[in-house]
Amino acid sequence: MRSVRRVAAIDIGTVTTRLLVADVGPRSIAEVLRSTDITHLGEGLALSGRLADDAMGRVDAVIAGYAARMRELGVESFRAVATSASRDATNRDEFVRLLARHGVEPDIVAGDTEARLAFVGATHALTGEGLLVNDIGGGSTELVLGRHSADEGSAPRVHLARSLDVGSRRVTDMFLDTDPPAAREIDAAEAWIRGELAPFFEALPEPARLSIALAGTATTLSAIHQELEVYDPGRVHGSTLGADVIRGLLDRLASVPLERRAAEVVGLDPGRAPVIVAGTLILLTVLDLAGLDSTLVSEHDILYGIVLDVYAAL
Repeated sequence: MRSVRRVAAIDIGTVTTRLLVADVGPRSIAEVLRSTDITHLGEGLALSGRLADDAMGRVDAVIAGYAARMRELGVESFRAVATSASRDATNRDEFVRLLARHGVEPDIVAGDTEARLAFVGATHALTGEGLLVNDIGGGSTELVLGRHSADEGSAPRVHLARSLDVGSRRVTDMFLDTDPPAAREIDAAEAWIRGELAPFFEALPEPARLSIALAGTATTLSAIHQELEVYDPGRVHGSTLGADVIRGLLDRLASVPLERRAAEVVGLDPGRAPVIVAGTLILLTVLDLAGLDSTLVSEHDILYGIVLDVYAAL
């Protein structure tokens, strides 16, 4: 039997930068450290096509700290991935060189790779058929339908996977101009999101039976619904959000100005307040197109997929 190894994963997204250090074995992942920092790398990208200097600087400072923590914790091997914002930016090579100074050279992964990693991570401790994993990021949303057998040692099987350029930061920048967003802006954003996501659902080889929602939009909505003054991953992971609850949260979040939203909504990280309306709208549209009335919320996400890949390569 293979031994347990200490490995790490870094996920550099459009809105957040995240670190997971874990002790990984043949059938186990034990978290040692998890860190999430809202860095808004994709701020202004939709208009300029470039990563802003301030945005890259925010990520650079966080990565310097991550590199130090990984050394302190004795990480044997790690992988850093950068996703939608880095894929889109014309100055992505400059960004990679900036982070490489800390010994962290991110792999700018293709959308289908991002989707596969998200599905592997999300289904790590789940079995079943018709599993719909939806990973809503700032610049893109990964949608994957597949299955995971209960047979020991079996790998998740993906039936259909897509990475679509529909994310909370992208939708906010494209449609939600007023504060709070006007009803016409919400309607226009919803119509666009539906049009972008619909082809995936039209191509499904079988119906989705269970939605598994990953990443900051879903976990934040769970925290808001539970009124968590201090974020508790143990209460968020495995929680369920009904479509009616999500619709109610959308109406509530979209009805107040950004300053009040950030200051008054319990469970909402102020740094995520600018993009939470768009993220909520995407999640609600995913469920509607899938014909599902609820979603499971999972903390097992792309970070789990990355550490499993790192472990397999050792």
